[in-house]
Amino acid sequence: MKKTTLYDIHMELNAKMIAFGGYEMPIQYTSVTKEHLAVRNALGVFDVSHMGEFHISGPNACDLLQHICSNDISKILIGKAQYNYFPNEKGGIVDDLIVYRLKEFIYLLVVNASNITKDWDWINKYNNSFGAKLKNRSEETSLLAIQGPKAIEAMQQLTETDLASLSFYEHVTTRFAGCDNILIATTGYTGAGGIEIYLPAEKAPFIWKEIMTAGHGYGITPIGLAARDTLRLEMGYCLYGNEINDITSPISAGLGWISKTSTGSINATAIEEQKRTGTSQRLVGFKMDIKGRIPRAAYQIVDSNGDIIGNVTSGTQSPILSEGIGLGYVDVVFTKPDTQIGILIRGKICSAHIVKLPFIKS
Repeated sequence: MKKTTLYDIHMELNAKMIAFGGYEMPIQYTSVTKEHLAVRNALGVFDVSHMGEFHISGPNACDLLQHICSNDISKILIGKAQYNYFPNEKGGIVDDLIVYRLKEFIYLLVVNASNITKDWDWINKYNNSFGAKLKNRSEETSLLAIQGPKAIEAMQQLTETDLASLSFYEHVTTRFAGCDNILIATTGYTGAGGIEIYLPAEKAPFIWKEIMTAGHGYGITPIGLAARDTLRLEMGYCLYGNEINDITSPISAGLGWISKTSTGSINATAIEEQKRTGTSQRLVGFKMDIKGRIPRAAYQIVDSNGDIIGNVTSGTQSPILSEGIGLGYVDVVFTKPDTQIGILIRGKICSAHIVKLPFIKS
């Protein structure tokens, strides 16, 4: 297994480590609930250096990305970012990603750790027709996410750039923690606000310590991947491998808003047809009606007669709501908020109801 350059720090902090995306990563340091609440109420720092970073450049870079990405790449201004997915030819999703426009003809693509090789091969496959310059910088790049309502204020002391002036999904390359050429972006996967910073991997240990020092008076704490998952689930964000995969319809997954089929992207005709006619199932959020009942991925969802109408894709006990919450696909007739459903948990049907996402307001 690979290790990020922060591995020794994680071990010093007695983090529980797991294999994830080909790396040994911290799943938690203290407790999932404590770390989750720290991000919602103050701030926390995540090592997410296992993520993949590709640079796409050249005069044909935009044309390549228009073809392989779902969203309209031409709308991204320099200094902005955009949420996307890679559609495949069969109606599924290769991966979801964020595209940053760094300069006139230079883009940064940030992809999921478990899909780095697959995504790299996918881009190269289609680049044969475009001739853009591709650079895989995943190994040399670290990514730290400082998330929470106090993140901007706490991190301001590490840079002269006015972090509060950055709008959502904006980025700037600047000096941070005494280091030059650090990309700071107002992106994240928690719905709690804050920033993500991209930096040379060898500088990660030093910058991590500077972040912890700067955030000390604000209640900063290191956060593991388990709390990252509960945080994204409270916001109803998709996770590749759970809510979306190679056979998932992006329209069923609620990603029609980033499916700009007029750009000539892969499988655009079929996706446009699904946008027009709909799909047989849709991704929904639901809450359990009884305290202590926690839904988990792959649990079956049933109607009032006990007939199977779908499956749970993600579930947890919400630390903010103190309720069992989940995401799952159900037949379209059951998608209206407040619709009663059942979750089959260890052979017993447990009552739940459909809710409008997100589960909490950011």
